[in-house]
Amino acid sequence: MNSICVYCGSALGSDPAFQKEAISAGTLIGQAGLTLVYGGGKVGLMGAVADAALAAGGKVVGVMPADLVSQEIGHKGLTELKVVNSMHERKWAMAELSDAFLCLPGGPGTFEEIFEQWTWALLGFHAKPCGFVNVNGYYDPLRATVQQMADKGFLAQQYVDMLIYADTTERVIEAFTAYVAPPPKWGVAAVAQRY
Repeated sequence: MNSICVYCGSALGSDPAFQKEAISAGTLIGQAGLTLVYGGGKVGLMGAVADAALAAGGKVVGVMPADLVSQEIGHKGLTELKVVNSMHERKWAMAELSDAFLCLPGGPGTFEEIFEQWTWALLGFHAKPCGFVNVNGYYDPLRATVQQMADKGFLAQQYVDMLIYADTTERVIEAFTAYVAPPPKWGVAAVAQRY
């Protein structure tokens, strides 16, 4: 594993533990010599994780649509800021640059990004792990909702179980190293293909 994509909020949230864990995540990624791939923002948890990774000597690649850069929320101190034309291009580029997907607390954009990668993984478009840093139980309701998908017959249990949850970034990354992808939902592996 060479790079980790981090999805997280463009706000700090109401619990100081969120920012503390974002700083811890960035520090850990930077110290481990991994590349941090993220949305390119200087604000909220996004800025906190990037600043921490940079301070730890890490490489940080941000990906941001031009219209958001023009609104001056792009981080100017990154190793590299890739400017793209749309949110779709942003998500695609972040996925291609990353070996794993780590989700800190965030809002609807954060949920949408990690759910897309989870969907691609269960379809076999890639075999990269998806994990949630469950700071102070932030993702407990989401975890229950995902389990209900299986309980109500919309999802096989193996695709619930492929998601990683832990209280700290360190434990999520440890789980990433042992991750084995389940078979694709429709039985046709497309892992070697570009998604």
